[in-house]
Amino acid sequence: MTLRARLLTALAGDPDGTPSWVRALAEGDDDGYFADGGAVWTVHAGTATFVAGIRALLIQALHPGALAGVHDHSRYREDPIGRLTGTVRWIICVTYGSTVHAQRETARVGRLHARVEGTYETDAGARAYSASDATLVEWVHLAFTEAFLGAHERWGGAIPGGADGYVREWAIAGRLMRVEAPPETEADLRARIDGFLDRGELRRDVRVDEVVRFLRDVPFTGSMRIAYRVLFAAAVASLPRRYRKLLGLRRSILPVITATRVVLAVSQRALGSGPRAQDFARERHRRLAHDEAGAHPAG
Repeated sequence: MTLRARLLTALAGDPDGTPSWVRALAEGDDDGYFADGGAVWTVHAGTATFVAGIRALLIQALHPGALAGVHDHSRYREDPIGRLTGTVRWIICVTYGSTVHAQRETARVGRLHARVEGTYETDAGARAYSASDATLVEWVHLAFTEAFLGAHERWGGAIPGGADGYVREWAIAGRLMRVEAPPETEADLRARIDGFLDRGELRRDVRVDEVVRFLRDVPFTGSMRIAYRVLFAAAVASLPRRYRKLLGLRRSILPVITATRVVLAVSQRALGSGPRAQDFARERHRRLAHDEAGAHPAG
């Protein structure tokens, strides 16, 4: 299996990277929520997202309610690729799909989350959690946004509209997931995510350590295993120091920032050798532009 096929199997569950939900990006009657060449397309098209995904999971694990949902309801240990593919599917469909496609995918995720509820222990006793809880929904959105922005700033290029442009655009996805008043500036994003830490809502426990051990050693093989270890070390190195310390992690003494640039460049070349999700979205855009031109001929 080629490197491209192995990457796409991990990301999309399909060695060609074109499962039915990716091909469906060519369908729809509008351009979607995010513009081609805009901040969200720019950040999510880059391979720095490989680091961002790991970084987001590490940060999200620090909230005991979010972690309880993963621990009690996720099959990440038995089917890590399936768990990854499910998350990637939502990101891709919301980023590149028509508004109907994005809404439909968000509703699908919402139905899955409707079953995610239970209790977890705190110093004050048992506390109930639900995936629809406003605080947890906000936390997941904040952790995702911070991770993808932070990784792109380290390993990606310029963002149209800068960091604020990305946070403001991706707030649309937050509202789709029913986040109340998601942040629209980088300063607000960082203040709100730090607020969880300052209020003592984040913590490290045995479940956090279990997730960290799993993320450190996801069962890839061969060259994918070597590359993943570099990406994990990069995610750790890129974390703000306060969160890295709370997770009990240390930066590697090896030059992982530079090594990550090499891994991401190789991955980018491999993925660029065939169609990607945005190519199907652009097919939809071209069709709509053609239809619009036909409806309003020049002259």
